[in-house]
Order: sequence, then C-alpha cells, then structure tokens
Amino acid sequence: MSPKRYSNIIGFDDAPFPVEHRGPVAVVGAVFAGQRLDGVLVGEVEKDGYDAARQLIEMVSNSKFAQHAQLLMLQGIALAGFNVVDVFTLHEELALPVLVVARRAPDYEAVRRALLGGIPGGAEKWDLIERLGPMQALGEVYVQRVGLTAEEAASAVRRSALHGHIPEPIRVAHLIAGAIGRGQSRGAP
Repeated sequence: MSPKRYSNIIGFDDAPFPVEHRGPVAVVGAVFAGQRLDGVLVGEVEKDGYDAARQLIEMVSNSKFAQHAQLLMLQGIALAGFNVVDVFTLHEELALPVLVVARRAPDYEAVRRALLGGIPGGAEKWDLIERLGPMQALGEVYVQRVGLTAEEAASAVRRSALHGHIPEPIRVAHLIAGAIGRGQSRGAP
C-alpha cells in the first residue's frame, strides 16, 4: 500500500524580530494546493509565549482553506523565540497531521538549558519537546511528526520540496514572513 498523498498543505513560519523585541510576532501560513500557492494566512503569536498552537488553530479554522487542508508543516517546533507549538493539541483540534521540518537537528541540550534557565513556562515547554521526541533524519532535512507515518512524511517532503530540500509551503512562508519582518525576504530557511 502506498503512503497517503497530501496535496493541500499549509506551511508556517514566523517573521524575524530583534532580540530585544517584546510582544507579538507575525506568523505566516503559505497555503498550497499541489505545487500552486493558493493563499496566505497571517496572524501573530506572543514572543516566548504560550499561544502558538491556539493561534495556528484559529488561523486555520477561521480561514476559507480549512475544509481542504490535509497537512500542516512547521518550520521548527517553536515560533517567536520559545513559543513552543503544542503539536499534539494542534493535531487533535484540527484533525490534521503535523510535520515539523528543520534543515538541521537542534542542539537539544542548549534548548533545554535555555528553557529551564529562565523562559516563562520553560519546564512545560521542554516537556512538550521531550514528548514529541528527537528529530529524525529524513534525507537532507530533519522531521518530527504527529498523525502521519514516517513513509507519509518522507513522501510529503519529497513531493513538496521543489527548490532544494525544504518543502515549498515552508520555504514560501519563510520568504513572506521575512518580507513582513524586514521589508524584504532573504534566503530559504
């Protein structure tokens, strides 16, 4: 049996912000139908906050793309610094699989030290990361997944990575978010 093919994917990334920034940070969702950019979602989450999953749920469920979405992709497990996305809640409430993608595996010990060393709610955020488990190498990227098999994840990455190794929904969300944050986009994530 071949893996499920996900044709309607929403990829999310956050806008860049200065280190001293406090408050909300823009988040962009690039909505793809196959290889075509079908729409863009824009919202915000609190820097180092707790609202990432809730805001993504609202962005998707309140959009005209909600009924067609088949898969959510995230550029990393955290948005806006250390606003760790509760991917389990995201998966359960939207009834969609979630695929976290990164160019390289994170330094988990450095993340743990940062979270437990003064980030508000750091222990709970670290618990979420531990519950999801370490990123797995998948070709040229690293992934974590909820609601889809390793084979389905590999197929989704392979089919949606059109210009390099990063899936197009994440790459485009990154470019748009960069333009929102800096006035112009920079390279791929």
